[in-house]
Formats: sequence, C-alpha cells, structure tokens
Amino acid sequence: MSDADNQSHSPHIVGLGGTTREHSTSEQALRHVLALAGVAGARTTLLSAPHLLLPLYGTADASDPQVAHLLQVVASADALVIASPAYHGGISGLVKNALDYLEELRQRPEPYLDGRAVGCIISTLGLQAGGTALSSLRASVHALRGWPTPLGVVLDSSAPLFDASGAPVNPTDRERLLTLAAHVTHAARARAIATTTDSGTPSVQAIQQHLRQRMES
Repeated sequence: MSDADNQSHSPHIVGLGGTTREHSTSEQALRHVLALAGVAGARTTLLSAPHLLLPLYGTADASDPQVAHLLQVVASADALVIASPAYHGGISGLVKNALDYLEELRQRPEPYLDGRAVGCIISTLGLQAGGTALSSLRASVHALRGWPTPLGVVLDSSAPLFDASGAPVNPTDRERLLTLAAHVTHAARARAIATTTDSGTPSVQAIQQHLRQRMES
C-alpha cells in the first residue's frame, strides 16, 4: 500500500465502547484496533466511557450536548468498531444505551448505521458468555442497518491480554484483532471512495430511488 493510497480517500473509523474502569480490556482492544486502522491510513475517533455516560435513553434527545456529539461523530463515520464487556450474556448497559441513541439518526439520508461496516469485539471473564454477547451486539448492529464484519472477536480477560504498551500478548488475539482492523479499514475505504468521488458506484439510496421510480412507472 503506497503513501499516496493512504492519503487519498482517507476513511473515518469510529471506535465506540469500553467501560468506566480505567484500562478495561474492551477499551484497550478498541484502542489497539483504531491504532492499526490509523497505520493503514484511516482517520480515527474514540468514543470511550467518558463520552458514553449519557442520560438513560428516552430522558434526553439530540439537544443534549453530549448526545449531539455522539450523533455527530457516528454520522460522520465510514465504519465503526464497537467493543463491550459481556454482562450476563449480553452487552453492557453503557454501550447499549449509546446505541439506543442512534435512533435519533433515523431521519438522515443514511439512517442509523446504514451501509457501514462494524467490527464487533466482546471481552468476557471466561468464554461462556462471549458467544451470546457477540450475537447480541451483532443483532443490534443489524437492527441499525449496519454490516457486522465477517470476523467478530471474543477476548477472554481471565488472564492479562495486553502489555504495558497496549499490544496484545497472545498471538491469536493479536492476529484476530489485526484481521478485524483490516476488514473494517477495507470496507471504510471503499465507502469513502464511493461517497467522495464519482466512482460510478451508486449509493444504496440512489438504487432505492431508481427502484421506486421504476415501480411507479
């Protein structure tokens, strides 16, 4: 990959998740994947716990400054990475509440996470709850019209997973996170090219409009 390729059509990838605990496994995984995406030429933004301590969904709306910031950043993303701990077989309330606020994006030309790749990461103390939590996160992404990447990553945090520099200590975890970063960056770059140039590839919305016109004719 050339430097010119990195600089042209630089996609914006947003990482969302973590916990209120400093240096949580899910936040470290999120930071690591965003760092890899940055090496691959993406612009990245991290929405960690301080950005996600929002009022319970339904008690505030887009007029709340912190909610408005969340919506603005997510709406600008070409792809996302979402990382959550597994709590009792599901994702955390912190992450789920943030995802619920994406309902406020329903009136946009590209509503919710429409057409964007989303890398899904789950950290869990032991692997029993990991699969169901990952399925739950993928289901939420699907409901928001996002595209979960082919690989989702479950990390067993019963042993230390990251060294002092933030790098994975387990080669298997390292390779899985690298693959997820590559999937997300590849999809984000394709979307950035399609939305910023006359690539000849019509958007989903353009295809929808064409089909409506044909059905009405």
